[in-house]
Amino acid sequence: MAAFHEKLIRLQEYIKELGNVAVAFSSGVDSTFLLKVSHDILGDNAIAVTAISSSFPGREFDEAVNFCSKEGIKQIIVDSEELDIEGFSSNPKNRCYLCKKELFTKMIKAAKENGITNIAEGSNIDDNGDYRPGLQAVAELGILSPLRYADLTKAEIRELSREMGLPTWDKPSFACLASRFVYGETITEGKLHMVDEAEQLLLDLGFRQVRVRIHGDIARIEIMPEEFDKLVSNEIRTKVNTRLKDLGFSYVTMDLTGYRTGSMNETILEKK
Repeated sequence: MAAFHEKLIRLQEYIKELGNVAVAFSSGVDSTFLLKVSHDILGDNAIAVTAISSSFPGREFDEAVNFCSKEGIKQIIVDSEELDIEGFSSNPKNRCYLCKKELFTKMIKAAKENGITNIAEGSNIDDNGDYRPGLQAVAELGILSPLRYADLTKAEIRELSREMGLPTWDKPSFACLASRFVYGETITEGKLHMVDEAEQLLLDLGFRQVRVRIHGDIARIEIMPEEFDKLVSNEIRTKVNTRLKDLGFSYVTMDLTGYRTGSMNETILEKK
């Protein structure tokens, strides 16, 4: 038996012992896998809780709703607008903590109203290596992290998802749109819309893994290095440059390192 199959058994046993669980569900790779495993084991005692806000693209919300509908999983929708949280829009370094504390507080309330006593989120063991202040809120509020408990990596979750036939097994990684802002830059609904529309354009053009980071009036595009040539081809370059400037960016740039998670945290980690 492969090591990740043993981890799956550990995860399943852990969830079974819980008896009930509400999964913070965003339609991403990790939360989809966790929700599916939980529902397979606990049936109607496993539900999904999905938050809507201006930092969560409509396409991701639609995928979350469609998955729960297809799988017959009860889904609760909560309104968790980060821009209403005091201090969030100024984009401090603990922005993710402020967001997660608000979000999980609302999820706890929604879960209790539905007879659920355990709330789980989908971070995996790989998330331990990045700057993630949101995990502080997870610890403070007693939110469970079953995938980290089972020592599952992102790659293992993808492989298990593939074996289970989940559509998200090869889905590109995603994080909330607020993560596109350099720390200290004011987050507004208008700027979130700019980033969302810019990334949607790149996805529509066939780029697989994208980020459009915003630095004032500068857009810094991150894509996989193997797709650099495509982006700088005359037709695509012109289309992207024109559209992003129409959205409000004055300058459009390409990051020569390419896509990587948490690039806005690099200067923080370097100073530690």
